[in-house]
Amino acid sequence: MTTRTQTLVDALRARIEEGALVPGQAIGSESELVAEFGVSRTVVREAVSRLQAAGLVETLRGRGSFVLARPSGRSFGVDVGGLRSAAERAELLEFRTAVETEAAALAARRRTDDDLAAIGRAASAFEAAAARPAEAVDADFRFHLTVAAASGNRYLGRLLETLGEPMIAMPAARLRAGADGGGPVEAEHRSIVAALERGDAETARAAMRVHLVNSAVRLAGG
Repeated sequence: MTTRTQTLVDALRARIEEGALVPGQAIGSESELVAEFGVSRTVVREAVSRLQAAGLVETLRGRGSFVLARPSGRSFGVDVGGLRSAAERAELLEFRTAVETEAAALAARRRTDDDLAAIGRAASAFEAAAARPAEAVDADFRFHLTVAAASGNRYLGRLLETLGEPMIAMPAARLRAGADGGGPVEAEHRSIVAALERGDAETARAAMRVHLVNSAVRLAGG
């Protein structure tokens, strides 16, 4: 099912494609978009963020968001909010594995102390939310987003921002406690964090791959 955020993104993108909004023109204030589309300010902000990540709009503090360019007919996008089957989610995990393993390796080489602090906070937030799936999804997404941001490659961070929280698959067994009293996902996160802290690119790449491959197994009910 398409999310409200994606519906708004599609509507604004269509206006840009059709020329109803041209480069340099404001897409409308936050209040105007809330009133026109009947959505929350959070939805508007997320939609604008996705359009920014796609290179279609630019937001100027105190002035609003303006069209940068008309999108190419060959542009690439993933509506993760519209995924309907386990097979589609497994395919998305394959895509994420290809992207996020390299992001982790780059992050190990380039991360700053601030990056490590942000990654650590996200990992801790996930562990603290083990009994609250909705919060865990948000924290899990933040963990992966902060790792991508630490890569120092703006396109990797923007890609994950575009995918948003729906990229996280959360099967019922995912938060099941492991033998050590912590969940398997928490242990995998800790392995990634440890590799990033050591600056070990190869181990970070491998740890992220293990985590995402295991996520696919958990999604399949393994």
